[in-house]
Amino acid sequence: MSDIYESAANSLGLFSSPCLTKVELMLTCKGISDRDALSKPDPCVILKMQSHGQWMEVDRTEVIRSCVNPTYSKVFTLDFYFEEVQRLRFELYDINNSSHNGLKEADFLGSVECTLGQIISQRKLSKALLRPGGTVGKAIITITAEELTGNDDYIELSFSARKLDDKDFFSKSDPFLEIYRLNDDATLQLVYRTETVMNNLNPVWKTFKVSLNSLCSGDHERKLQCTVWDWDSNGKHDYIGEFEATFKEMRGAIDGRQVQWPCMNPKYKVKKKNYKNSGIVILNQCKVIKMHSFLDYIMGGCQIQFTVAIDFTASNGDPRNSCSLHYIHPYQPNEYLKALVAVGEICQDYDSDKMFPAFGFGAQIPPDYKVSHDFAVNFNEDNPECAGIQGVVEAYQACLPKLQLYGPTNIAPIIQKVANSASQEVHTKEAMQYFILLILTDGVITDMADTREAIVQASHLPMSVIIVGIGNADFSDMQMLDGDDGILRSPKGEPVLRDIVQFVPFRNFKHASPAALAKSVLAEVPNQVVDYYNSKGIKPKVPSEYQSSRQFGP
Repeated sequence: MSDIYESAANSLGLFSSPCLTKVELMLTCKGISDRDALSKPDPCVILKMQSHGQWMEVDRTEVIRSCVNPTYSKVFTLDFYFEEVQRLRFELYDINNSSHNGLKEADFLGSVECTLGQIISQRKLSKALLRPGGTVGKAIITITAEELTGNDDYIELSFSARKLDDKDFFSKSDPFLEIYRLNDDATLQLVYRTETVMNNLNPVWKTFKVSLNSLCSGDHERKLQCTVWDWDSNGKHDYIGEFEATFKEMRGAIDGRQVQWPCMNPKYKVKKKNYKNSGIVILNQCKVIKMHSFLDYIMGGCQIQFTVAIDFTASNGDPRNSCSLHYIHPYQPNEYLKALVAVGEICQDYDSDKMFPAFGFGAQIPPDYKVSHDFAVNFNEDNPECAGIQGVVEAYQACLPKLQLYGPTNIAPIIQKVANSASQEVHTKEAMQYFILLILTDGVITDMADTREAIVQASHLPMSVIIVGIGNADFSDMQMLDGDDGILRSPKGEPVLRDIVQFVPFRNFKHASPAALAKSVLAEVPNQVVDYYNSKGIKPKVPSEYQSSRQFGP
């Protein structure tokens, strides 16, 4: 191992932290004040987690229209680390109808900060929202925590109804269905709320997924209260009827058979002599989906294909100058090397051949010194792979004197190059290769439109993109790539299928604890791997199905 490589590895003291458990958080709010006197708020809660002094969005609830006391069906699932203080911030927004759930036009109504440990220790935490300016408001947010048990199966349910009561004078009812779980203390917990089907007494609701833990706490005979409503734009929805069910009953639809319940309105049953029901609710399909873990896929032979892309644009400064971001100091690794070693050291454990493609972009390269945005750092276009992270470090150091730093900062070509490799994996229908592209760049990218398009297309592939900002440039435009301000879309408006980008500025980690950078940029990767394969219905191979000669380095 070269001295500079060893120095970079040691300076980051790499380690991993075991996740003890997963928890689910459920939210309700009460007493949200009307910012607009003419209408009720359309509230949405955004969950953020503190990472190295910055608040990063983790997830957000649905928007509930015209409601001052919302109960959200969206469940937040978080990894809980006993040994860490995990600071959470719940931000409440009134989402403007025309803003497409974006926050720029939304009204910020207040926030609550606490730790995940506080929520878990109390099981149910209620706090008043702090309004803009720091004053305590009247609105209360309640967060309920439940530990996810070992039973991490998900249930996929498809409901419809027929001949529901008509509650509207000038049109048909606009029905939606709510499912509540009866808790041990006799309280009801909202499990799921369907979308509203407008003007239809025979609605077919969209198929949805919910964890078995959320649905019935793993108890197949636990009572579920299911209520059908006629949606009203003023938030005062009309009651159509209800029925009781259990997951044991729902399982009757696993084999493709329908399960039906009469939707009953108790008042009508008393008042109307010939009353039968207010419609029939039908479960057309029930699927049990085994949610496999990251380790299931890795132990089943899935390899992490790690690729590095390095920015060689002129804004880095002449590598011969000690002020350059590419300056090679004999004892102190530069930021490019530190970031490369920090992330690469962890990824290489999941790659059996330890051969890593390394590319550069934004430089004029020999022999004809044309600008390239996806050249092999070892100048071998037929085989851009380097032996281990040490090989990447050596190729990087060797190529610097031979290049002419240039520009612009285009990263779409390198994303597309790795995406082409990942697209070959799609056809196998097996979980054998997942691609991670690490992009190290010092500046704001100049092909943002093409990059957005490339990321949206890559979100359909077994691939994740990690971008580390080197130096002190203004990286504010980069934040939009990892979806912190909402859903990333291509220039044509196509949304990403899943969140695959993580961006962090290296300067946030200059004085951080060892391994902080690696931990931050790789934290989302296991979930991204699992989300991809689960969404495709691809199961991990069991260890006996692949060659036992798979080797891991020291």
